[in-house]
Amino acid sequence: MIKLFTIGFTEKSAEQFFDLLINAGVKKIIDTRINNVSQLAGYAKGRDLEYFAKKIGHLEYEHRIDYAPTKALLKRYRGKLITWPEYKVEYTRLLDERNILTNTDFQSLHNACLLCSEHMPEQCHRKILAEYLRNHNRKIKIIHLM
Repeated sequence: MIKLFTIGFTEKSAEQFFDLLINAGVKKIIDTRINNVSQLAGYAKGRDLEYFAKKIGHLEYEHRIDYAPTKALLKRYRGKLITWPEYKVEYTRLLDERNILTNTDFQSLHNACLLCSEHMPEQCHRKILAEYLRNHNRKIKIIHLM
């Protein structure tokens, strides 16, 4: 069984965030954000997060921009130009176009955690991505950390 976690950093203190990861047994953070350098991200800003992950939790860090939605897709969804179901279809199509399944080592997902900013997974691309991967490898068990 491959345990694949997901987490959003919004509405979590650094202490809550890292405690969730460490207590769950996460070994690697996979950053799925297109923009991981925003000042608004605080402790979860790209290079800072990589440093904190290593120092606090002895966690690996990987930024997978190919797992991120495009800026244009996000803008259309956030601007209410497309619905959540339409967003899911377009994001899934994007994953297909990027050959995510070919470019993903499924074994390396064990005890990895897909990271995004959204607090809850219900309307976040990390949930779509996790389910997409599980649909192509039934050995994946998805665990959302909240």
